[in-house]
Amino acid sequence: MTASHGAMRRRAGAARMDAFEAAPAESADGISASLSTVPDMPFVLASTGETLVARGMLASVAEGPEPLGARVRRLLAEAEGPDLVVGALPFAAQGPAHLYRPAELSRGAERSGFASSFPRPGRGESLRPARWQVTPEPTLAAYEAAVAAALARMAQGGEGLRKIVLSRSLKIIADRPIDAAALLHVLAQDVSVSAFCVPLPSAGAPRVLVGATPELLVSKRGRDITSHPLAGSSRRARDVSVDRAAAQALLGSEKDRREHREVVEAILDQLAPHCEALAAPGEPELNSTASMWHLGTRIDGRLRDDTLSALDLALLLHPTPAVCGTPRAAAAWAIAELEGYERGFYAGAVGWCEASGDGDWHVAIRCAELSGCEARLSAGAGIVAGSDPAAEGEETSAKFAALLTALGIDENGIPLAEDRA
Repeated sequence: MTASHGAMRRRAGAARMDAFEAAPAESADGISASLSTVPDMPFVLASTGETLVARGMLASVAEGPEPLGARVRRLLAEAEGPDLVVGALPFAAQGPAHLYRPAELSRGAERSGFASSFPRPGRGESLRPARWQVTPEPTLAAYEAAVAAALARMAQGGEGLRKIVLSRSLKIIADRPIDAAALLHVLAQDVSVSAFCVPLPSAGAPRVLVGATPELLVSKRGRDITSHPLAGSSRRARDVSVDRAAAQALLGSEKDRREHREVVEAILDQLAPHCEALAAPGEPELNSTASMWHLGTRIDGRLRDDTLSALDLALLLHPTPAVCGTPRAAAAWAIAELEGYERGFYAGAVGWCEASGDGDWHVAIRCAELSGCEARLSAGAGIVAGSDPAAEGEETSAKFAALLTALGIDENGIPLAEDRA
């Protein structure tokens, strides 16, 4: 289908949700030049198109009264160094972002830069501790109860809710520090995803967000933009015939196609006022990772002018119904009330933006926040009319598989056989 401003059927909710996290103190100029938080790990984004590795930190974007995009432009105008910022946006639209200007930058075609920056580790002794403790937060039963509560809300119809994306998390404690670089290397072996590493601010032990996302929020080059949302998922199988059947069942699922359509239409509605051309195919396509099948739709557009940066576009779109729901504000409130934990940077966005406005932002899913011996994993599922609580719980388990397999354990913390990890 082709989308234009006049043809849009509805606009995603413009209200922004309250933050899940408290914001840090404001800065007069929106720039923090402190080098006391120089990250131990580099920022890494390795995809099929490019690998970007950013080391060190010259200055970070602090909280302030100006919009985030304006604070980023000021940092890029005033600080020396590479003409771009890197970092992460939290799920909560009003939560504090973590964006900074790196001291050093290297870029390589496709994944070539990743191989040189992160040589293949050994047999992963630090990645495979002898003992793991896994605690679901919330429990699977509590998650299924939350899904049932979400379905009841949608059935009541008072808030106009059509979709709510509910997630759950796993808290993992190992008997030794988890090697973030080794985990990143394992995740990057799946060429169907974009592997990423984002060092996070921390008052104590270093924190890092590591993941392998299959979903592009937005990419901008000049006036040309692309978004590739995914919604509607099914676990992959080792048996070829079973795997093929799962893919075809997903492609023919009315419930999953309806869930996917909510995402595509919301993105088209948000982008249309800013584009002179905007188009998407009428039918979703199958997209696969090593562990999951997804319904995906590539959206291409051409901006009326190039004054909007990739970060501006990411802030416009985020959070999409792929990680939040529709209408956006009502879904965000429901998430805050039903999930029982704070998402932080999970289901946010990771990426970079140049002073020119070009950049890439990816949805921060299939990821883990690491700090010393601890890891926090999260996974979600889109809830629409017709969803089954048990099936949605199974979908979250399937989505945990990418990180758990890379760590070498199952959802109960039991080590996997070597040929599965």
